[in-house]
Amino acid sequence: MTNEKTVAEKLLQVNAVKLNPQDPFTWASGWKSPIYCDNRKVLGFPYVRDFIKSELCNVIFEQFPEAELLAGVATAGIAWGAMAADQLKLPYIYVRPKPKEHGLGNQIEGYYDKGMKVLIIEDLISTGKSSLQVVDVVRAAELEVVGMVSIFTYGFGVAQQACEAAGVKTVSLTNYPTLIELAIERGLVKPEEQNTLLNWSQNPSEWGK
Repeated sequence: MTNEKTVAEKLLQVNAVKLNPQDPFTWASGWKSPIYCDNRKVLGFPYVRDFIKSELCNVIFEQFPEAELLAGVATAGIAWGAMAADQLKLPYIYVRPKPKEHGLGNQIEGYYDKGMKVLIIEDLISTGKSSLQVVDVVRAAELEVVGMVSIFTYGFGVAQQACEAAGVKTVSLTNYPTLIELAIERGLVKPEEQNTLLNWSQNPSEWGK
């Protein structure tokens, strides 16, 4: 199993995660958030990148041994999926959010055979909506989805429920509560801000209004 706290520490180390409950970020959805996670930052730090890749491969090997094909979610999941596929010597594809508007109009890029057991690779899971859209695309291509692995999850109830309803097993290397606990230990946020940060994850759509 992955060490959730160590993974969270690595994300904080390279500033892939920023916490600012006093001056929250605004997501594309309009939600106010005290956290912003950008795992693409990790790609610029070779040793941290290698650690995350190894943890990702360990989870895939231990929990999804039946996977015959990895599928990276465009765009942030593409690099992680490719690195894991290379390490595990598995075939690899990636999935666009929508079909190309030119050329062959592909939404899935790469070679695969129908019926293959595929594992979805995400960088993070928030509401789960965009991740499950990829699952639908892959299933429509007559591939069998065995699960989804991400580096980070916010742990929203809505995402957990949606993934369960879709029959998709999800595993993340680390999560929001673990990261907040570590940030408090490291003095990156004040102890009195803990409740504010944890309350956000319980009802993110209404937080800050």
